[in-house]
Amino acid sequence: MAFDPQRLQDIIACPKTKAKLVCEGDYLISVDPATRLKYPIRDGIPVMLVDEAVEVPQAEWASIMQRHERNPETGEPVS
Repeated sequence: MAFDPQRLQDIIACPKTKAKLVCEGDYLISVDPATRLKYPIRDGIPVMLVDEAVEVPQAEWASIMQRHERNPETGEPVS
């Protein structure tokens, strides 16, 4: 069974900051603007190891947040 980010959206969180995550292609992206961590999904399984996470550049992170209807500065949901 492949990973379904919609199904686990309220359960799974960034292991470093406990922030929510959004799915972007083969990655889960933390909505925390201070860390902007990106976790890979390999063979349908999220790799939730902080050592394997990569920091997303600010401009790219802001663009991802906008696509997911989140504030590009805070990562909070936009009403």
